[in-house]
Amino acid sequence: MQTFVFLAVLFAALCHAGWNALIKTGLDPLRATALIALGAVAVALVLLPFAGLPGAAAWPWLAASMAIHVFYFAGLIEAYRAGDLGQVYPLARGAAPLMTATAATVFVGERLSATGWAGIAALAAGVLLLSARGGRGLTHLDRRAVAFALFTAVTICAYSVVDGVGVRASGNAPGYTLTLFVGNGITLVLYAMAREGVTVLAPMPRLWRRALLGGAMQVMSYGIALWAMTLAPIAVVAALRETSVLFGAAIAVAMLKEPLKPARIAAALLIVCGLVAIRMS
Repeated sequence: MQTFVFLAVLFAALCHAGWNALIKTGLDPLRATALIALGAVAVALVLLPFAGLPGAAAWPWLAASMAIHVFYFAGLIEAYRAGDLGQVYPLARGAAPLMTATAATVFVGERLSATGWAGIAALAAGVLLLSARGGRGLTHLDRRAVAFALFTAVTICAYSVVDGVGVRASGNAPGYTLTLFVGNGITLVLYAMAREGVTVLAPMPRLWRRALLGGAMQVMSYGIALWAMTLAPIAVVAALRETSVLFGAAIAVAMLKEPLKPARIAAALLIVCGLVAIRMS
């Protein structure tokens, strides 16, 4: 993988951790997610005329991805309701890399080197270790939070593979990304309104800045990742994106006052080892 692409995906991971932290501060997760999705729609609609629409071959993949993302957001929201950011976020993201690598190998025909597999495995192990929650550790994880986090991981695997294939078929990575966020935002808001009615959007007038910030980070994060998937294996890009848990852990400790324990330090070292192996593969 080229150095520029490698660093760009790490920046995308930082953006991903940022909008996930916004979900967990101040509002019910469903409302916060709906607001950020609306922010992403606004950002995407402004940029889409400049990027243009993706090619016709990409539209079936876009439709499939939009459907998967509804389940992704639903699982993520319920996971955040049941557990804290430092527990849920690493589990949801950490279980996905090996799933995605396997799916990309079976369904897309990608082949990774032994070093690449080792790097993904080390990164995934580090991410999962970050789920050690305060002093309670891995043996006291909330079962409901774990169930929803693992369900979310399955959806992450599914949309990563679908979008990786779709963006390559589109011939227009920016257009694919922006179209996806318009569709995702609309479907997610409809889902939120079906759950809680129009009142789910009541905070929008006073929180529109947060919505736009979170939406911009969403678009930038996934847009960079999809662009990278046109230049590198889907599994490698998807795994690198999960380094967002390091940024998420830092946010959880610094802003949400969650404890920093030795397990999280060890996890960070594992993730760094995984990054080195992926970079060398």
